[in-house]
Amino acid sequence: MTKVKICGLMEKEHVAVAVEAGADAIGFVFAPSKRQITVEKAQELAKDIPSTVLKIGVFVNPTKEELEKAYYEVPLDLIQFHGNESPDFVQSANYPSIKALSIRNEEDVERAKQYETDFFLFDAPQAGSGITFDWQLMQGNEVPQEKVILAGGLNAENVVEAIQRVKPHMVDVSSGVERNGVKDNEKIRTFINAAKDEER
Repeated sequence: MTKVKICGLMEKEHVAVAVEAGADAIGFVFAPSKRQITVEKAQELAKDIPSTVLKIGVFVNPTKEELEKAYYEVPLDLIQFHGNESPDFVQSANYPSIKALSIRNEEDVERAKQYETDFFLFDAPQAGSGITFDWQLMQGNEVPQEKVILAGGLNAENVVEAIQRVKPHMVDVSSGVERNGVKDNEKIRTFINAAKDEER
């Protein structure tokens, strides 16, 4: 069954709803954005997350010091590199990791081959825009399905089609479970149910 990551959570209430609805991973954004939180806030939110649910920290071009602080203090299960980090930097950081790639063309998909990482997150060119990329670009690539996380413009209305076409290990949503820029409990539940029901 496809796993689900709810990203950009900032409130205890939304974390609780996501976990209760069956989310497999929670994403905390440490990079500058409207969803950015501090390590201290993430640590507070993480206390209520069971060990069966992954805690993922999202960073854009971080320093190794920033990674170390968040990874051990929250603590995190995976680091998501969402910037222009080089393959060498990702490897030398030496954490369980996800490398996010913005997909405009087939060459962007192929860039995954340069990285040694646990998972690849294939995202729209503008992360958090609510716009999908052309899923056809995912056809025929050599990335193992168990390493593929699909993001970019997903919502309860299109996630079933996305899973059927791309067959990712995990789907990742942020703006697609928001109302007026704020996480919405009902949208979180509906998205998770749609993603999980697709294969029943």
